[in-house]
Amino acid sequence: MLIGVPTEIKADERRVSLSPAGAAAFRTHGHRVLVQSGAGVGSGFTDREYRGAGALIVRAPGEVWGRADMVLKVKEPQRTEFRYLQPGKILFTYLHLAPDKRLAHELVKQHVSALGYETIQLEDGSLPLLAPMSEVAGRLAIQAGSWCLQSRSGGRGVLLSGAPGVRPGKVVVVGGGIAGLNACRVAAGIGAEVTILDVNPSRLRYLSDLLGGHATTVMSNRATLEEEVRQADLVIGAVLVAGARTPRLLSAALVARMKPGAAIVDLSIDQGGVSETSRPTTHGRPTFVRSGVVHYCVTNMPAMVPHTSTSALTNATLSYALEVADRGLLEACRANRAIGWGLNTYDGHVVHPAVAQALRMKVHSPW
Repeated sequence: MLIGVPTEIKADERRVSLSPAGAAAFRTHGHRVLVQSGAGVGSGFTDREYRGAGALIVRAPGEVWGRADMVLKVKEPQRTEFRYLQPGKILFTYLHLAPDKRLAHELVKQHVSALGYETIQLEDGSLPLLAPMSEVAGRLAIQAGSWCLQSRSGGRGVLLSGAPGVRPGKVVVVGGGIAGLNACRVAAGIGAEVTILDVNPSRLRYLSDLLGGHATTVMSNRATLEEEVRQADLVIGAVLVAGARTPRLLSAALVARMKPGAAIVDLSIDQGGVSETSRPTTHGRPTFVRSGVVHYCVTNMPAMVPHTSTSALTNATLSYALEVADRGLLEACRANRAIGWGLNTYDGHVVHPAVAQALRMKVHSPW
């Protein structure tokens, strides 16, 4: 199979979907790899390194898209890339189709077989290809939130760690998944007062044991959520429902009742956001203020640390991409149920139930 790696064109996206080591692994399995010139530069990987791994370097994105059997990306195709979508093409990337009906329709119209990293799902419900970027985003969330709380950013002027004789800031994490856990660890590590909310009591017990009393775990319901958010200096939105739109747990009215100059870092923005007041932002213009609250809603946060993120992403995705290349798409989906759950569109239809429900489209089984 011919694997294509185009340069990412989303604003400020410096990650690349495959490291040179990953390219070498495809070559070892007997596949060919086509990399657009400069695709890895933002992550610290040169064309020379890709050539050394056995990849062929080409200049034009259209050549990568046109020749490849499977295109590996980091982010969803941007509108200027829609023209490259072709029938029978396999696309493997973060799709996040639930809030993006236009892209979903384009993939369906062009009969693209689209696999979403975020919907590859194991038997225990875990999302192994979302995990590494969730870990990075969760850790970055406290860094971004600290910046939002500075007075020059419109924030309260609160130092999350506090100071001798001064109380630390209060961080409230909504959602106890991987991103939420990592946000908690960093926040607790710098000395902030940390509360994490989730709807799953078993998960809360696990988090309580893991965090060793350095964070307060609270069962999430309307009353507890409102109480904690109103007291927070920084709220981290870290809720995820695989393939579906994120439930908007923070109403505009609740945001308006937060402390003046408080901040929201919405890690759920790729799937629509946890707050009614959230809207996607970029690294170039990462924040906006609404109801006196600083919002940070960058849709590709891990691109802030592209070298680390690219290596972590390749480590996670490579075995699945190799299985698709070795077996072929449908055989890989049949042999590995996790890959089957990753399939979002196929042969002109939406085939993932949660994606279809979020988009109010009919679901079709490829089997």
